Amino acid sequence: MTALVTTRNINAPDDAYDLLLAAHEGLTEEESDALNARLILTLFNHIGDFEVIRESIAVARQ
Repeated sequence: MTALVTTRNINAPDDAYDLLLAAHEGLTEEESDALNARLILTLFNHIGDFEVIRESIAVARQ
């Protein structure tokens, strides 16, 4: 089992945030919500560990 990484694990967090914002440019709120849902499901699939996903959700809700 993989543990959830909660410390900074991205080399360029500002660039990653800018990339996310750019992905939403020009989208309606509905399209943006759909993009977020697809992105989350894609990342869940990449993680592949249900316990890490469960822990991620718990952390995000705090």
